[in-house]
Amino acid sequence: MPLPILIIICIGIVVAIAAAFGFAVSKGYQYQHTVDPLPTNNQDEDNKQDKKADTHE
Repeated sequence: MPLPILIIICIGIVVAIAAAFGFAVSKGYQYQHTVDPLPTNNQDEDNKQDKKADTHE
């Protein structure tokens, strides 16, 4: 295989890998991260009462 054709193929492979990398990074930045809501005060008080009931005094 002549050298110019081999160089063109190698450049094409490098461009394809760079495009795939750019696509993956772009998709990563578009991802919407979510956070679970904080528990309400009523749930906190219920948990404290449950813990008190579980202790053996």
